[in-house]
Amino acid sequence: MTTVVLVRHGLTHLTGPVLAGWTPGLHLDERGHKQAAALAERLRPLPLAAIVSSPLDRCLDTAAAVLDGRDLPLEVDDRLGECRYGDWTGRPLKELGKDPLWKVVQAHPSAVVFPGPEGEALRDTQARAVAAVRDWNTRLEPDATWLACSHGDVIKAIVADAMGLHLDSFQRIVIDPCSVTVLRYTELRPFVVRVNDTGGGVADLMPRPRKGRRRKASSDAAVGGGAGSGAH
Repeated sequence: MTTVVLVRHGLTHLTGPVLAGWTPGLHLDERGHKQAAALAERLRPLPLAAIVSSPLDRCLDTAAAVLDGRDLPLEVDDRLGECRYGDWTGRPLKELGKDPLWKVVQAHPSAVVFPGPEGEALRDTQARAVAAVRDWNTRLEPDATWLACSHGDVIKAIVADAMGLHLDSFQRIVIDPCSVTVLRYTELRPFVVRVNDTGGGVADLMPRPRKGRRRKASSDAAVGGGAGSGAH
């Protein structure tokens, strides 16, 4: 059972009022660095097999904070990069809210292709991001826990896939800056362990001690809810 810890980057001076997209040279601001440092401290007890980041600077900054003190390389995977918003990149959200395409983004995102030669379809963003997660799951050990640092819409799209939701429902998911979302992948299905966690500990994410021969992780859901992941 491979566990992926999905982390959204911390705040930048554009986060919120402007659709940053692939804006180059956009690093964390002071608030974002504080968020990343707090996140790194939260995750410090968690053994990570890999730390993989979007190539954008705000994600690299965030991932570097988590990497500090760990004997790991920082891996970069372009497929975890932000959606390519094309001509929408760098524009204020208040202005974009008046564009007819905005309503489509909200209600029917699977049909959206962002305008301009660099614009990407949201369904293609989801496909590449999910492929990246699946590829890293395959590359790492079956019991590995690894971290992927990416962007709000990208993480929402990955979570929607894990939940079996159509992409048109992904706007129901909230992913805040420097939040932690945890997915566990088994042979038959992924399990959504956490979504948009901004303050929880990681004790329940720690590897369970092996008792003799390793057993294959169950793909069965706990009928009735089970006793929780803390009950070993």
